[in-house]
This record gives sequence, structure tokens and C-alpha cells, in this order.
Amino acid sequence: MGQQDVRALYDSLIAGWNDHDGAAMAGPFAEDGVVIGFDGSVSSGQQTISTEMASIFADHETGRYAVKVHSVRSLGPQAMILRAIAGLVPPGQTAINPGTNSHQTVVAEQHEGQWKIVLFQNTPAQFHGRPGLVEDMTRELQAVADRST
Repeated sequence: MGQQDVRALYDSLIAGWNDHDGAAMAGPFAEDGVVIGFDGSVSSGQQTISTEMASIFADHETGRYAVKVHSVRSLGPQAMILRAIAGLVPPGQTAINPGTNSHQTVVAEQHEGQWKIVLFQNTPAQFHGRPGLVEDMTRELQAVADRST
């Protein structure tokens, strides 16, 4: 059951981003959850995550994520890790921007019967000097983006 719960948390986080809703994006996080953003910035605490994301959405026109979960596995009876790839479709466009492809990692913990995200890390997937890997990832994510439009 935990794997489905963690996938649902991740789906909620991504839906919050795609809906430009800071509170919805922060909702799946534990009170002391942490986000390490694409640019390396760190946000700690569910309320801080909500506030900072709302500020980003107010000040920037963000793209829509297309994501593909590659694995979800248990780290013990009360912890799970989810690994996914993600790409952004810029506003008003239909193609993934390869420069914003990323690896996303969620660590979730079950506390008092409820799963919450304790860490979300969004790491750029630039594959320095290996353009074929960028192209492969972009192709994989574009297929996801095409299905969701």
C-alpha cells in the first residue's frame, strides 16, 4: 500500500505545481519537509514551502511538468523513496525544454499511519558532454507530455 500512497503524494505535488498553487504543492509535505529546488535553493517546513511557491507562481509564469516515475521502493517499514524524471513544457508551447529536464527524488515517511514527503529534490539533468542522454530523456518525457495534452 505504501508505494501507491507515495505515488499519490508525488502526483499531488506535481499537480500543485502545474496548477500554480503553492498551498496544494506544499500539502503533501510533512510539517518539517524540505525542498531542494532546481537552482539549489532550500525551503524547509510545509508553511515556508507553501509561501515560497506561492511567491514564485505570483512572480513567474512557470511551465507545466511532464513526469515519469521510474521507481518506488521501501527503505524500511515507514520510509519510501520515489525516483522520477521530469521535463517542463514552457507556457504556450507543447515541446519539452531540454534545458530544464531533471531527476526528481521524493523521500516519504509514514507517521501515525499517514504518508508525508520529508524531502523533495529536483536535480538538473544536464548530462554534460553527453547530448544523446539529453535527447533520450527529452524524447521519453515528450511522449508523456503528448499524452497529457
